Amino acid sequence: MNAVEIEQAVSELADSTFDAAEFPFAFLRAFGNKDATIKRLRTGGYNKSDIGGVLQTNNIHIKVCLPGAVGDTLRALRESPATTRAKAKFILATDGQELQAESLFENDPPVICDYKDFPDHFGFFLALAGITTVRQIRESAFDIKATGRLNRLYIELLRDNPDWGTAARRADMNHFMARLIFCFFAEDTDIFAKPDMFTDTVAQMSAKDSSDTHQVIGELFRAMNTKLKDRETAGIVRWANLFPYVNGGLFSDSVDVPRFSRIARSYLINIGNLDWKKINPDIFGSMIQAVADDEERGALGMHYTSMPNILKVLNPLFLDELRARLEEAGNNSRTLLNLRRRMAKIRVFDPACGSGNFLVIAYKQMREIEAEINRRRSEPDRRSDISLRNFRGIELRGFPAEIARLALIIAEYQCDVLYRGQKEALDEFLPLDAMNWIVCGNALRLDWLSICPVEGTTVKLNADDLFHTPLDQAQIDFENEGGETYICGNPPYKGSQSQTDDQKWDLENTFSAYTEKWKSLDYVSGWFLKLGPVSA
Repeated sequence: MNAVEIEQAVSELADSTFDAAEFPFAFLRAFGNKDATIKRLRTGGYNKSDIGGVLQTNNIHIKVCLPGAVGDTLRALRESPATTRAKAKFILATDGQELQAESLFENDPPVICDYKDFPDHFGFFLALAGITTVRQIRESAFDIKATGRLNRLYIELLRDNPDWGTAARRADMNHFMARLIFCFFAEDTDIFAKPDMFTDTVAQMSAKDSSDTHQVIGELFRAMNTKLKDRETAGIVRWANLFPYVNGGLFSDSVDVPRFSRIARSYLINIGNLDWKKINPDIFGSMIQAVADDEERGALGMHYTSMPNILKVLNPLFLDELRARLEEAGNNSRTLLNLRRRMAKIRVFDPACGSGNFLVIAYKQMREIEAEINRRRSEPDRRSDISLRNFRGIELRGFPAEIARLALIIAEYQCDVLYRGQKEALDEFLPLDAMNWIVCGNALRLDWLSICPVEGTTVKLNADDLFHTPLDQAQIDFENEGGETYICGNPPYKGSQSQTDDQKWDLENTFSAYTEKWKSLDYVSGWFLKLGPVSA
């Protein structure tokens, strides 16, 4: 089982009627224990508990107790000689109202929560399923939960709309999912006028048999793509007219929506009832990108480069030096101003950006430094000079590219709320900037200088708006005053024996002008060669 499947199983357990005798076994089953293992624990031969609980060697000691005795029971589990002998990783006590648990192998804070809320802490127990992952994932139950819900919706929609899963319509499906994610985030963060505004409108205005759900959602999308002054002429219905104009390419062009089954409609409403304020754009983006990939879907939630590992790249690359300059500046207003102006010109370029987690983390770290500059200059409410246009990437697959753009937008809004306040963030968030800074394409077949030029303002990039691929887009200009460019990322490593024919062609096309001995090279070598002109 992957993390998303475990979260789903744990949530179903918490939602079902509490059964004191069955809970320990149901809990273990939710974390991937097979029926044969459960049977052996039931019969007693493999149950090593010495206090009437259920003890699985090398895993967990569980005991269901009488009401009000959870704390005392957890203490008894901790002091149990059998817990020590069996080298249990966790202890867990519950009375069906409260749940407490401790990790005996990591220095993590204990879990103390209402029983119904323990799915929010399922990441705490992932080691029970043999999943060793970074702390950010363990503590990010929302992102895993949201990924799982969206994955179920995605699969259900494709079941009723198989044409949306074909190459011809895959981009439409990716775009549709990005629109939904934006709406869920917007309705929980005051971007929309009322809490749960999108979800409630779909629930109230669409038939319960789901026959017109696609039409209701399509009308909402049409409203968000129509300026307020044009809505009467466009014939926007009254209930959709309450939504703001979003633009930014997110709702432009087709408002075609796949048809919904009753199950898909139920999934959508369930997803909308999650608290999307909790989203972590770098973590969520890395997990959700697998939803649209048939080969990766089985490993949902497992593709994530942790923030500490990303910072091992970004800190020595340029962030440590910026922090050093900040420390040297002290409270000198002029020196702080010069540093802020310098940061406004810095560009971060990831030519294999995936869902954008390197770019998102770089942006958030730079905003933190800028916020401290503004605090020292007594300008805490000042609008950020760090533009999303300076965070550029290339991604081969359409859905991760969509999510990278969306993740940066969400990160910008969250930083504005954190450092400037909710009102200021809302005042400037909509309409979205239509500029395209993430390019969907093959990095070894694109001119990196056209995407991230060393100097000048002319950029021969086919681009139309934020949420379209370069093939559909008109020429735009990126202003560049000669600031620093930092290149980072995690490009694909693939040995010569593992490369596809297309990848071999990429290497031949990249290296043929320099050498004939390219056939034994790793695929990643193409990225190193293309670094030259950009870093010169």
